[in-house]
Amino acid sequence: MSKYKTIGNQTLFDAENAAQKLSEIGNPLEKLDSVIDFEMFRSRLEESMVNHSTKSNAGAKQYDVVMMFKVMVLRQYYNLSYEQTEYQIIDRSSFKQFLGLASGDKVPDANTIRNFFEGLKEKGLGERLFQDFVDNLLEKGFIFNEGQIVDASFVLAPRQRNTREENKKIKDGEGGDLWSDNPNKKRQKDIDASWAQKVGEDFFGYKVSAKVDGKSKFVKKIVVTTASPHDSKMFPDLMDESDRGQVAFADSAYVGQEETLQKYGLKDEICEKGYRGNPLTDEQREENRKKSVIRSRVEHVFGFMEGAMHGLTVRTIGIARATAHIFLKCLTYNMFRYEQFVRNGIR
Repeated sequence: MSKYKTIGNQTLFDAENAAQKLSEIGNPLEKLDSVIDFEMFRSRLEESMVNHSTKSNAGAKQYDVVMMFKVMVLRQYYNLSYEQTEYQIIDRSSFKQFLGLASGDKVPDANTIRNFFEGLKEKGLGERLFQDFVDNLLEKGFIFNEGQIVDASFVLAPRQRNTREENKKIKDGEGGDLWSDNPNKKRQKDIDASWAQKVGEDFFGYKVSAKVDGKSKFVKKIVVTTASPHDSKMFPDLMDESDRGQVAFADSAYVGQEETLQKYGLKDEICEKGYRGNPLTDEQREENRKKSVIRSRVEHVFGFMEGAMHGLTVRTIGIARATAHIFLKCLTYNMFRYEQFVRNGIR
């Protein structure tokens, strides 16, 4: 007789017991599913993603659009590739539970997941679904509009191995003419992503500039660009009439926004910047410190994406896919932020 504990011989209730155990430990997907009404997205998804021209019931039916949208949420929260997403849905009971799948149900494969994302990208649904949820938060009073914080973060993309001549053509806007004799290679080349440097470190990819509600830390608006434009250039695109009369917080990279601040009647709480030969005074340093107490809240947002959501990266090619990906990432963040509000009874 073995001296070790028997681990085989599953019973009828083992799957149920496992789900209960996950719930007791703390299943983030279960928590999210309990507070988010994913049906709010159905009409938008069915309008754009269902083929209404099909007159026959013959052939394979597509997966439910809301379930596939929840697959996108899984991808964003766990930062998974298409292949990893398929594998994890098959392997993890918590993923199946979140998607409403039983143990023996058919699971969407990597190509199906990829095609659904491509459909979202083609229809511009990432941005529209993001805005739908922001509007829902505004309607429920979870976005307080008592001050807005602006900041930006790099979104890393796979680094390209190009020659100097190829990189020069891409920089000059002639990247579309490259690799025409090798279509397969051309499909793997990202001519939209760019290089940037910050604090002596090189970055390749894209940049997300975000406007975050200062009190709730919900992402209210974003702009996606390549990595190279200076952060300050996106400030006018982020601010709009909904911000009129509010306080605008940002770090010193955003100095010089007087025109936009005046346009929307914004109170300037942008950190001041020192220059060579004209350093900040002690008074200015103290004022910056006070402003940063609020301004730093935006770093919590990007910190959650880098930590709990396993990183701000893209695996796709081109700015259109990167834009769709980043809008879905920020939408997923807002959903989990909303779950925190509900769980903690914050209003």
